[in-house]
Amino acid sequence: MKRYFPLTLLSAGILAGCASTQITNDDVMAGWNSINAEQLAEHVKTLASDEFGGRAPSTKGEELTLAYLTEQFTALGYQPGNGDSFLQEVPLVSIEANPDMTLDIGGKQYKYKTDMVMGTSRISAHESIKESELVFVGYGVNAPEYNWNDYEGLDVKGKTVVMLVNDPGFATKNPDLFTGDAMTYYGRWTYKYEEASRQGAAGAIIVHETAPASYPWSVVENSWSGPQFGFQKENNNMDRVAVEGWVTVDVAKELFAKAGLDFDAAKERAAQGAYNVDMGDLTASVEVHSEIKKSVSYNFIATLPGSEKPQEHVIYSAHWDHLGTDKTRKGDQIYNGAHDNATGTGGMIEVAEAFTKLPRNPNRSMTFLAVTAEEQGLLGAKYYAANPIIPQDKTVANINMDSLNLLGKVKDISVVGMGKSELDNMLGEAAKLQDRVVSGDPKPSSGGYYRSDHFAFANMGVPAMYAGGGSEARDEETEQYRKRMSLVLRGCYHQPCDRYRDEWDLSGAVQDLQLFYKVGFDVSQQEQWPAWYSSSEFQRK
Repeated sequence: MKRYFPLTLLSAGILAGCASTQITNDDVMAGWNSINAEQLAEHVKTLASDEFGGRAPSTKGEELTLAYLTEQFTALGYQPGNGDSFLQEVPLVSIEANPDMTLDIGGKQYKYKTDMVMGTSRISAHESIKESELVFVGYGVNAPEYNWNDYEGLDVKGKTVVMLVNDPGFATKNPDLFTGDAMTYYGRWTYKYEEASRQGAAGAIIVHETAPASYPWSVVENSWSGPQFGFQKENNNMDRVAVEGWVTVDVAKELFAKAGLDFDAAKERAAQGAYNVDMGDLTASVEVHSEIKKSVSYNFIATLPGSEKPQEHVIYSAHWDHLGTDKTRKGDQIYNGAHDNATGTGGMIEVAEAFTKLPRNPNRSMTFLAVTAEEQGLLGAKYYAANPIIPQDKTVANINMDSLNLLGKVKDISVVGMGKSELDNMLGEAAKLQDRVVSGDPKPSSGGYYRSDHFAFANMGVPAMYAGGGSEARDEETEQYRKRMSLVLRGCYHQPCDRYRDEWDLSGAVQDLQLFYKVGFDVSQQEQWPAWYSSSEFQRK
């Protein structure tokens, strides 16, 4: 358990050091060594406890989470990051579709969760599509820079578009097509619904396949049912399609056959170039009745002021939220979210504490941002990016922590989106202290760089690092443990079984947190800001 000291004394000790005090390598390593598995485990067990109820936004679980973060960072002597408050208000709206719905296509009714999941992003109690013509639009991509437009020559107003998940590069493995096996933002479900809306479609349906989606149908069932959060907007999101959702691949194959098309052949054709085709006389109808609740959730932000350049900030981020509690579910109803992302939130506290072991504060301010509603489409991070507390031109870099390594010590550290910024080199230098090397994204096809909170910072132009874990176990015993535990973790993604386990090996998570601490410290001390590589799609705005 942590030992707490009187706040006034601790704060004074941290802030009293002047910039002339030298921070030695031994000082840095004292902070490094303070990060430990026992404290991390206590944070995770608390945040992922049944008492916190799965940490859904705007619930009792949020109140408990924010209180815990406030307690921890106050005890460490950190200052509120938003004026005199640790909180940033994020206005949200919850849209919960009534599961008593069917999707009618071609004279057959498809069942909710079993065959499909439908809903709406419109802030509306009732939305529907009625006898809306179906059009297959390949990957649903309009990407001028890749000379690709699946909507070319097509008017989809009033129609429902059917799309494949991921992008053509994944399907072909052609390194010259999009970015090859590495998913681009065009492969993300968020983009596909956005583009269908821009094109004026009435409905948008994505065909689920496990490999290109990088998760099984059960994740769609759990993640896209129940309350879905969005921003409160003046237009009530009426610029979005009326109905959006998913169907299983088996349903898709049946529909294509009814339309006189072969799904596999159409899928292969869609990967060769921009493609769309009418699906015969098939039309879709579905009624979506939703319960609308407007609420306020919060991002949490705390700062350790820099000793020389306090106006410049290195921002660490992690999302505190998960999926909450599903009272309609039989058996275990709580999505505890231990791995995703109590580990990252707990890890953030550990890194924050490490900086308090230094004889004076780092040159630049170290700011810790725990965001809400990541599971609902990175909403907390997006809101922060649109309403930054620290201006973009004062934000030096972002280091993101999401679902830490629970598979033990490894010889490498994987960088999601490797090759985008100079932070990779800084991580590589720090990794040498652990006799580790930097390796690339272990699963580029999942589009991980576009799926966590750092993406909002990257879109602001701020170099953002998302790394952790690795593929090469430190020893044979760890390798055998990894094989066993990886199956458990994979099967518990967005499931109630994502809960704390005593058998977890947190030594690998500790290693990664030590590297995140060191990279942040190095960024704070060096004169030049880290930059994007010229080949990156992100640049300072």
